Amino acid sequence: MRYLFLLTLLVYLLSGCNSPSAPEHADVATADVLTPRNTAITAEKAYNDLFLDTTALEQFINKRQLTDAVANRLRSFYNARNYQFAWIDSRGLTEEAAAFRSLFNQSPDTTGDKPLNNKLDRLLEEDTLHAKATDPDMIQTELMLTWRLVRYFRQNGGSVEQMEHMVPMQKEDMMEMADSMLHTSEKQYPAIAGLKPALRQYRDIVKNGGWKPVDSSARAIKKGQSSPVIISIKQRLAITGELKEKDSSDVFTDELEAAVNRFRNSHGYSENGVVNDTVIRAMNVPAEERLKQLLINMQRMKWLPATPQGKLIVVNIPAFMLHVTNDGKKVFDMPIVVGKEGHSTTMFSGKLNQVVFSPYWNIPRSIVRKEILPAMSRNSGYLARKNMEITGHVNGLPVVRQRPGARNALGRVKFLFPNSFNIYFHDTPEKGLFNRDDRAYSHGCIRLKDPVAMARFILEDSPQWTDEKIDEAMNSSKQKYVAVKHPVPVIITYFTAWADEEGALHLVRDVYGHDAVMKQKMF
Repeated sequence: MRYLFLLTLLVYLLSGCNSPSAPEHADVATADVLTPRNTAITAEKAYNDLFLDTTALEQFINKRQLTDAVANRLRSFYNARNYQFAWIDSRGLTEEAAAFRSLFNQSPDTTGDKPLNNKLDRLLEEDTLHAKATDPDMIQTELMLTWRLVRYFRQNGGSVEQMEHMVPMQKEDMMEMADSMLHTSEKQYPAIAGLKPALRQYRDIVKNGGWKPVDSSARAIKKGQSSPVIISIKQRLAITGELKEKDSSDVFTDELEAAVNRFRNSHGYSENGVVNDTVIRAMNVPAEERLKQLLINMQRMKWLPATPQGKLIVVNIPAFMLHVTNDGKKVFDMPIVVGKEGHSTTMFSGKLNQVVFSPYWNIPRSIVRKEILPAMSRNSGYLARKNMEITGHVNGLPVVRQRPGARNALGRVKFLFPNSFNIYFHDTPEKGLFNRDDRAYSHGCIRLKDPVAMARFILEDSPQWTDEKIDEAMNSSKQKYVAVKHPVPVIITYFTAWADEEGALHLVRDVYGHDAVMKQKMF
């Protein structure tokens, strides 16, 4: 239940710009009304660090012979941000570019956009990219994405102001941004409503001076113990509301244990009642940083797509959880393992359309080069021991796959939703990883704790796939592909802060450092 809000907010988000009846030319009447150029946005204050030459935009408009209505929306968009790039900074594609790609792919009309999507995929796959504002390729990608944004809003409705503010424009004062967000219309961005109470609470905590850090040298503390540190723990938990009773003693009471478990739960840790160094580090994150975390995630919530009718699978990477719904109602939640740092699971959307029972693992070339070949050089029997085989060679590198079986790295089943990142759901023989709080261990794919439940859910429209037949297929020595009768939408998201359906706040670790990047740009 604690994660259901992430699913329910998808039901109504962007309802203001998702009406199928919105006329394509809804903004024609205001086609000549341009937002004045905001010259107050300087390089030091800008959200992104690249700026566009005005002539590049005019050349783009002329080359494509855009209508006045569309051309003026492009001009107005860049006037509002003083011709600062929206989708690209010096490190490459921004988080907003990936989010908009995912949102746009959920819309019914994506015709003619395959070349741009392919380009975005290539840029997203770049680990180190140093973009320049003068690079024609970067300029083309930037302007094509903005043209796409204009088209999306013209087809789906929504105000010009909303479109121009989808991507932040400049760094802002944290407290001013908090006040502004509290006054932001929930009709325009309904998903932020769930975090507004927490935003108000943490804004007030910051105004009152935040909290004092807990002594980080203390060893693990639990119920029944006494220590001067316990007093500061109680003071800390009283400020954010986990501890309800007033208590200034140095005794770890039943009430404190309940408060600690509330804190552990809301920060992504198992509820064992212990205050250890990990929990103390979470307690000692300054109130100002938590306030920024809330604002960063509320900004992300602008980009969630509206929920399609029927089945839906949503992954929240930092929570290490997968959520399944049908017509907006919860079916089940499932712990998952996601990509470790350096093999990050990418944010995108797709449709699950195939189940593969007893799969081969076709080992990626990067893993063959970095891991398999060194292991083979150390041990000539490595492939046989791992139930692997070489099926050929490409450019001097062996093509290696692991045969179906109990020790297969993909387990007994995988679930495919075609994408350019080679990411999919799969079983795993390493079940012990699901007992850990931090579950970023894979090479990028998403491991499922209960793949049988997923197989039953995906194939329930196919009566021939009984529990017995699923079990038989999962324990076969032969790989079997099964087409899904009605492909299921999959949305992979990244939220480190959210409120559940009971209003409880959840704040989890920034596993890939996306919050850190956003923080540098926003504040």
